Amino acid sequence: MEIINNTEKLQFEYTKGGEVAKLEYRFYKQKNIALVHTLVPDSMSGEGVASALAAAAFAYAKEVDKKVMVYCPFVAAYVKKNPVVREQIDRAYHPGL
Repeated sequence: MEIINNTEKLQFEYTKGGEVAKLEYRFYKQKNIALVHTLVPDSMSGEGVASALAAAAFAYAKEVDKKVMVYCPFVAAYVKKNPVVREQIDRAYHPGL
């Protein structure tokens, strides 16, 4: 699954059959990356697309040495299921995640 970081739109994207799944992000005070919203079309449901988008976002955050702020409920659930990424969470904003 090829995930693209669309830096113009500030979103990670996966395209299939002309439809786009995305995980939107923002930079917070140039210190952190905030993962804001995940949207996966119904046609891609159950294929692991949202998890792949989240994994790409955490890999990117690590690459650019940014702590992660989570605003997206799906990404919060992803973090709970994938404890290896918890070290990347900004604890000042998410002490319980």
